[in-house]
Amino acid sequence: MEIKARRRTIPVKIGGVTLGGDAPIVVQSMTNTDTADVESTVTQVAALARAGSELVRITVDRPESAAVVPEIVERLNELGTDVPLIGDFHYNGHTLLAEYPDCAAALAKYRINPGNVGFKDKRDKQFSQIIDIALQHDKPVRIGVNWGSLDQDLLTRLMDENSASSDPKDAREVMHEAIVQSAIISAERAMELGMGADKIVLSAKVSAVQDLIAVYAMLASRSNLALHLGLTEAGMGSKGIVASSAALSVLLQQGIGDTIRISLTPEPDGDRSVEVTVAQELLQSMGFRAFVPLVAACPGCGRTTSTTFQSLAHDIQDFIRDQMPDWKRRYPGVETLNVAVMGCIVNGPGESKHADIGISLPGTGESPAAPVFIDGKKVTTLKGPGASAAFKQMVLDYIEQRYGQAAIGRSAAE
Repeated sequence: MEIKARRRTIPVKIGGVTLGGDAPIVVQSMTNTDTADVESTVTQVAALARAGSELVRITVDRPESAAVVPEIVERLNELGTDVPLIGDFHYNGHTLLAEYPDCAAALAKYRINPGNVGFKDKRDKQFSQIIDIALQHDKPVRIGVNWGSLDQDLLTRLMDENSASSDPKDAREVMHEAIVQSAIISAERAMELGMGADKIVLSAKVSAVQDLIAVYAMLASRSNLALHLGLTEAGMGSKGIVASSAALSVLLQQGIGDTIRISLTPEPDGDRSVEVTVAQELLQSMGFRAFVPLVAACPGCGRTTSTTFQSLAHDIQDFIRDQMPDWKRRYPGVETLNVAVMGCIVNGPGESKHADIGISLPGTGESPAAPVFIDGKKVTTLKGPGASAAFKQMVLDYIEQRYGQAAIGRSAAE
């Protein structure tokens, strides 16, 4: 299936990051630390940024959290981490932003949930207060609807109208409509208050794949504002990864989406940056962006009872991810590198030829020799227990030769 052209949305500047328009699709993540704990929050934000998160959202839920946001930003700057921070506000955001103006100034964007920004007659007043503060500080906002906290007054009204209709829709369709209307009505209200369309990002998160696809298709058809994609409450492990990838890939294929987050439930004491890795791999697998060199490896079968190729592929992939923050600076373009680590003679030589550099390790019963291919040509055959280490060194040498020289050439030209 052909990928549709990206939907042209109004670009939004968030700190040093642009999303929408012609900008690449942006990867976002969120901390799960207590924001008031400066040390743990700084550590996690820095780790997420190092993993490749281009925007990071933090919870600002109480005075203790709001008070330390400027310190968090300062500490991150001292570490050389300039990732824009987004403040996540619910219920009391209008109060926190007003009482802690340094927090309002330090954040790069505010996230507002129209379902709980205020209730009844307070809703418009408190929403307006946040928009006014955003205007004062020249900050963009994300109007983030979530079906778990949907505006119940709006939903009830639409349900009642549907019940009175001569041709009522399914209740799920009415909920989809309520989610989309909540986002659009809130955006229109923000613009009435003086906020430009280039300061607004919309999101409409649900936790079921088909619902998410339907809601964002509706939203994209009715608005040209920038869109943030994410399947909320996606779940743990493979379930969360598969569900998020299934939903987001369909939307991205349709040209919908300017920034994405993979919302995974972490394992206890697990690595939060996994969600960043999954988001990057999704975008890279679909051909939208390149973040890290790709390592192609066969799945293994009865011909590959040895685990050598598995260990080598794993080692190289981990090594590449660990080195990428430094390599981005030293070797511009290295993210486009393709490495192949194959396990037998069936597809090994062919796959290795298609890669920039590849090795075809011997399968069960094959001659204990591993041909290495560079740029489609066989350059050597490795043998013996040192073959894996020798291939790793060849990968490093290839990177230095191909990308290091390019960097030197660019520097000389400048």
